[in-house]
Amino acid sequence: MHNRITELFKIEFPIVQGGMVWTSGWRLASAVSNNGGLGVIGAGSMYPDVLREHIQKCKKATTNPFAVNVPMLYPDIEKLMDIIIEEEVKIVITSAGNPKTWTSILKEKGIIVVHVVSSLKFAIKAQDAGVDAIVAEGFEAGGHNGRDETTTLVLIPAVREKITIPLIAAGGIATGKAMLAAMVLGAEGVQIGSRFVASEEASNHINFKEIVVDAQEGDTHLTLKELAPVRLIKNKFYHEVQNAYAQGATSEELKTLLGRGRAKKGMFLGDLEEGELEIGQVSALIHDIKPAGEIIKEIVSEFNKTKEELCNW
Repeated sequence: MHNRITELFKIEFPIVQGGMVWTSGWRLASAVSNNGGLGVIGAGSMYPDVLREHIQKCKKATTNPFAVNVPMLYPDIEKLMDIIIEEEVKIVITSAGNPKTWTSILKEKGIIVVHVVSSLKFAIKAQDAGVDAIVAEGFEAGGHNGRDETTTLVLIPAVREKITIPLIAAGGIATGKAMLAAMVLGAEGVQIGSRFVASEEASNHINFKEIVVDAQEGDTHLTLKELAPVRLIKNKFYHEVQNAYAQGATSEELKTLLGRGRAKKGMFLGDLEEGELEIGQVSALIHDIKPAGEIIKEIVSEFNKTKEELCNW
């Protein structure tokens, strides 16, 4: 599986674990890195001192490369970046904002910078900003997403046509077959989020893991576009949002309904009624909770088997 992504990150398999809030702590990141992928600490739900703790614990748990994901809209982003630089993190994945803001600063420190985009327009801007690689995330993905609703099947070849730097596909990928399909479309690696939510090492609540495993096709929906588009499992809170739309709620009214701490309540504390349960459409294909290492082995095995079958077809 040697290619530009494995070479860039110094990893065995071109598999990047998504940096998901309330899910991607040091245990998951180190487990993924120890099994040949790129583990990612999700800084979006961490206070600066908590991020430092997770980075230090991850260093002790793995000698392999790992990354930190930083949403650009984080209110104390300067503090996070200072910690990342002080702790000598080698790879940073930025998202939800303008990559120009931090790319040059991080690269001056010798840090590899990857940026997550949801459209061709933003992919071109990220390349122009000097990032080392791009994650192009389709509409199927869980959590905060793009407004254009471009699917992975369309987004990956569209981005591949216009950029020259390494490309990682995300959105709707949880199996070896999907990984192979993404690479046929032009990706050189995949970012996998939802499948790792249902891993033993993920820091989210067991209630959340179990509802992900039980999810069926059609159980998620992208909503709250007026604030920040987010794909959720349809629960009591989701239906309250839909009722608010039906009554003509304004953006301010939606913001009031959302309140604070919804994602933590649902994903980390396990409130399946009032919490925000962020997960991708591919949850319908996830049927069990298992160690991250086993997940990677299954994906790689299916990838290789399917590739061999197609070569003999």
